[in-house]
Amino acid sequence: QVQLVESGGGLVQAGGSLRLSCAASGRTLSSYSMGWFRQAPGKEREFVAAISRSGSSTGYADSVKGRFTISRDSAKSTVDLQMNSLKPEDTAVYYCASAPRTYYGGNDDANYDYWGQGTQVTVSS
Repeated sequence: QVQLVESGGGLVQAGGSLRLSCAASGRTLSSYSMGWFRQAPGKEREFVAAISRSGSSTGYADSVKGRFTISRDSAKSTVDLQMNSLKPEDTAVYYCASAPRTYYGGNDDANYDYWGQGTQVTVSS
């Protein structure tokens, strides 16, 4: 069992930045492909970004491409999501997830077995 914990959410004005972090309780995330998803009120959960086990492959939803960056921080053993140029439509609960059964989980949430509790990101206009 992998317990994931997100941090870094909050309230920010449009055009601002936030950095989300995902850590695993009691273990390193270096052996897992990881992903970030989000769910806005009244909407289905959607893919945001993913990174492969090695970190050599990344993928992004079209809506965040060029603004968000997913990365691994080996020193802190976290997977981070740097979010720049935030828009009100980025407002959502953001979840990190791990995909232990595959090298790269990609945008299919069926590949992800473990999920965090989520962190709220609110972007004001």
